[in-house]
Amino acid sequence: MRWLHRRFHLDEHDTTVGREVVAGLTTFLAMAYVAVVNPAILSEAGMDFGAVFVATCLAAAFGTLVMGLYANYPIAVAPGMGQNAFFAYTVVLAGGHTWQAALGMVFVSGVLFVMLSVLPVRSWLIDAVPRSLKIGMAAGIGLFLALIALRNMGMVVDDPATLVN
Repeated sequence: MRWLHRRFHLDEHDTTVGREVVAGLTTFLAMAYVAVVNPAILSEAGMDFGAVFVATCLAAAFGTLVMGLYANYPIAVAPGMGQNAFFAYTVVLAGGHTWQAALGMVFVSGVLFVMLSVLPVRSWLIDAVPRSLKIGMAAGIGLFLALIALRNMGMVVDDPATLVN
């Protein structure tokens, strides 16, 4: 057990193995919904539910292991619900693109994001967005996800006159 303390600097961070295990289990339970909700949303865009389920679990496990073992940073990583909803409902369903073409767009945007991160442009762009706009975008994404959840529960239905009923 001492090797865990040395490897992850637990004593320096004033924590214990037990506390870290409880934190990890709590984080897992708080994020487990992503394994089901992500494929449910992406399957509406035509992707295979089972394949997306497996890919979601593998991506979350790999990302979390990299953060924990390589970066020594106790952060869980999983697909974001805002991004997948935008992908499925806006780009694919409303935009009329195939999910394959949309994944190509995601790849290109990922390459551009890596390039922006390597250059000082990313920090400049983040600093250029006003705090109020950042808060508004976060609230808008939350409301969009709530609307999707209400629609999936049948509490909100489509209405041609008012968009929702």
